[in-house]
Amino acid sequence: MVSSGFHPELRRGARFLPRGGIGPRTLPALRALAGLQRLHTPRDVEVLPLPSGASVRIFRPPVRTCDPAPALLWIHGGGYVLGPAAQDDRLCRKFSAQLGATIASVDYRLAPEHPYPAGLEDCWAALIRLAELPGVDPERIAIGGASAGGGLAAALAQLAADRGDVTPTLQLLVYPMLDDRSAALPANRAYRLWNPRNNRFGWSSYLQDADPQAAVPARRADLSALAPAWIGVGTLDLFYDEDLAYAQRLRQAGVPCEIEVVAGAFHGFDRLLPRAAISQSFFAKQCQSLRGSFTGRD
Repeated sequence: MVSSGFHPELRRGARFLPRGGIGPRTLPALRALAGLQRLHTPRDVEVLPLPSGASVRIFRPPVRTCDPAPALLWIHGGGYVLGPAAQDDRLCRKFSAQLGATIASVDYRLAPEHPYPAGLEDCWAALIRLAELPGVDPERIAIGGASAGGGLAAALAQLAADRGDVTPTLQLLVYPMLDDRSAALPANRAYRLWNPRNNRFGWSSYLQDADPQAAVPARRADLSALAPAWIGVGTLDLFYDEDLAYAQRLRQAGVPCEIEVVAGAFHGFDRLLPRAAISQSFFAKQCQSLRGSFTGRD
């Protein structure tokens, strides 16, 4: 059951945040607004094309060594229907600086124009491209994402286990959107930014005629042989229950899974209030888990 109290550091900000807003009527305007982030490509970002017409943004660590460095494939959120990869440029720079790693951020194709498996295949193509980049150690590549990007990262970990070309060291799942069945949950006044109504629109746009058993990460029956996982989510997030259920299933399947539960945190809290101590701690724990995966420590 979702708790009712916001974390003290988030309470004030939560008052001014919307409880949702993505739907067929608002999507064009939200995409136009988000598209402004694509108008300028910073000098430190290298944009590489993918075969589908999608692309991947590359961030190199500020201090480079002669040895191949670890890497992280990052997948942005947006309910499978919204957002350019550029929205996470600042985050990718932080990851790169903190980890001394190359970060590849996927500008994947969006639903409903490009339903499953288009976005997932773009992520796979980006993963293969990342593994081939000069200066990247293909044995030390993690995959991660937030919200719908976390859902795609979980699906990509499953795809990597099936195809076997690249073996990720970690799947970093930040409040991931994993299960279409949570769209049936009742509304709750504590939800911010993403609610069941938004969830129905996002999943229906992405799945369309696809078989949910194949397309939805949480519906996969066999979770064994997947990469170790880190899952972080707040207790006031719509995805709280499904994320904890997925973590439990991973552990039952023998997959190491670290769980970080943030009491009183809503969806996307760390992006909207990045200066809060709780947000900084949340990011630090992600970096700690990534470092451990790169060095072979649990």
